[in-house]
Amino acid sequence: MKKIKIAGVVVLYNPTEEDISNINTYINDIDILYIMDNSKNENSKRLPKNKKINYIFNNKNLGIAKPLNKAAELSRKAGYKWLLTMDQDTKFKKNIIQSMKEKILDIDCSNIAIITPWHKTKLKVNKSNKKIDYPLDVMTSGNLLNLEIHKKLNGFKEWIFIDGVDIEYCLNIKKNNGKIMRLNELEIDHNLGDIFYKKFFNKDLLVTNHKAIRRYYQCRNYLYIRDMYIDIEPTFCKRLVKFKSIILAIVLYEDNKLNKLRNFYQGYRDYKKGKRGRKDEENNEKSN
Repeated sequence: MKKIKIAGVVVLYNPTEEDISNINTYINDIDILYIMDNSKNENSKRLPKNKKINYIFNNKNLGIAKPLNKAAELSRKAGYKWLLTMDQDTKFKKNIIQSMKEKILDIDCSNIAIITPWHKTKLKVNKSNKKIDYPLDVMTSGNLLNLEIHKKLNGFKEWIFIDGVDIEYCLNIKKNNGKIMRLNELEIDHNLGDIFYKKFFNKDLLVTNHKAIRRYYQCRNYLYIRDMYIDIEPTFCKRLVKFKSIILAIVLYEDNKLNKLRNFYQGYRDYKKGKRGRKDEENNEKSN
């Protein structure tokens, strides 16, 4: 029987013990795992003892896009065609990856940029009744990434840093006539942190409790993404930058309100100035 080899990558940032333990839920189903560590302190001694692990300590926070691109490059050079991309807070159930591998062998994947399972989260999102659907965008974690298409798209945009990296990549797939295939019968658990819903005038208001720095990137990056892809997906892009509900949730239900609102404004200000990259760096790199 024909087999397929899979590389994997997980980006760490000051991981908890539970985050570390999540690695054991998928490492046995892949052939090599690149652990890209953005933490302040080195974590190699905390990792599972496994010869498949290739640990890279970045010694600073490089964001999410750059480590993913580096792992993709290393995987291609090692002869892999697919890369499992993981967040540290995501865990797999048994046999999910094996089923994803079988799908790759069963179909023509020449224009399938991502194969993904259904993500079980706290978000109120209706699951399709179809076994397979083709969503516009998906979260980065838990996906099998087609490395040939990743190369054609010039990878993830590193100047986005965090928040929006996955959205931009998915819209770039659509722009270049690729597809995202979601296997709804397969399900993974994705912990999105301290999020909940509050009723506001009979509507569900999502409260995400993101840190202040992430409010900066969300505002700035979503505005850039809107400008880049408004002609490709106008409805989606307009909805992406409807910030009223985010601001309302911060004001009504989140702590550290002033700092979060200040960062949100700074993101808008830097978008208007054309600044990109990490917040504390002067990086005006042009997008592709």
